[in-house]
Amino acid sequence: MPIAFSQGFTPHPKISYASAAPTGVGSEAEYLEIGLREPVDPARLRDALDAALSPGLDVLDAVEAAGGSLADRIEASRWRIELPDVDPAALERAVTAFTAAGEIQVERMTKQGRRTFDARAAVIAIDMLPPSETPSGEPAVPCAILEVVVRQVTPSVRPDDVLSGLRVVAGLEPPVPPRVTRLAQGTLTAQGEIVDPLDADRDGATIGER
Repeated sequence: MPIAFSQGFTPHPKISYASAAPTGVGSEAEYLEIGLREPVDPARLRDALDAALSPGLDVLDAVEAAGGSLADRIEASRWRIELPDVDPAALERAVTAFTAAGEIQVERMTKQGRRTFDARAAVIAIDMLPPSETPSGEPAVPCAILEVVVRQVTPSVRPDDVLSGLRVVAGLEPPVPPRVTRLAQGTLTAQGEIVDPLDADRDGATIGER
């Protein structure tokens, strides 16, 4: 595959990621940009990338970018947070307190050191789903579930920051690590819906260097 490389003494493939998921979480919606030296059929590129990746990492689509950067199209993400052994009633009280708060200060270690920031302002929606059982292969225990839509801001607000916020406002302490999955990311509509960032490019016929 004719991937383009940067110039200089240490050339690198022209590959960039937009809002990569944090370590230790699952994702059903990751996006990247690849610069190519020449036009390539999108289906051929998708199949070549999919074949090169490990099982479980699936390339679903490839389109030609019509203009603008991918990062500019990633405005928000939707996350599913499964909380085994958490009482749904306790989670509901915590969500109510989180929603009512005007500001929730949390701390996280970053590359620049420990930072304090508002975890509430970036959360567009936080909703409880009907209780479920833990995923297959695990002992059957009650599992409270959240869906959270978070706006892309700096510093980024991650699912663990939302959980820290629930601890701050309501003392919620999950007894076991949560299972977190990104369900979608993309452009945010006025109605709070997330639109696939590739939708504007799906009429493209080839992928070329940008």
